[in-house]
Amino acid sequence: MKRPLSSVGFTLIEVLVALVILSVMAATAFKGMDSISRAREVAEGKLKRTLRLQSVMTQWDADMDSVIDIPTLNTGAIQGQRSFLFNGSYLRLTRQAPGGVQVVAWSVRDGRWERWAGPPVTTVGELEAQWAQANQLKGTEPGTLTMLKGALQWQMYFYIGVSGGSLTPTNPQSTGNNQLPVAVRSILTLGPASGFEGVATRDTFLAAH
Repeated sequence: MKRPLSSVGFTLIEVLVALVILSVMAATAFKGMDSISRAREVAEGKLKRTLRLQSVMTQWDADMDSVIDIPTLNTGAIQGQRSFLFNGSYLRLTRQAPGGVQVVAWSVRDGRWERWAGPPVTTVGELEAQWAQANQLKGTEPGTLTMLKGALQWQMYFYIGVSGGSLTPTNPQSTGNNQLPVAVRSILTLGPASGFEGVATRDTFLAAH
């Protein structure tokens, strides 16, 4: 006598339980992937902002490295001042550039740290005209670049001489000295728009020394 074949398959309840388990696993996996994706985006954003800040500081160092003093330059400032001036809002300087000398101006304007550079020139007259132009910048002139957003405040300290083997800082507005600074300290206060919040400090020696 033949025995009946056992029934093969799943009940409806077993199928539903399996679907629920798969759904929970899929949801957990999706949340995990989403978290990883968000963390990756945040990390990439921080890296880009850090590289941007490093790029800006590299340009700043390059300008300080190329500073050149032009004793015959008529800056229109008080007697004794040289071609490296900071008035509390923007810095003007003359720097060596391929093809001549140019005026560069760094300034904080409307929450942006900007840099303007004039074309290289070869005569004192052209350089004086550039210097005067740099005193009236509006931020829309050719050669103006937004180096960093979210700049709230900028301070600078000039190191004029050496005393007891250490550099002596001066007040940032005290630029009426007849010599170029030995080094400068830039203190930039950054807000949320920059991707950083806090103070960025940079100490740089001038190549002219």
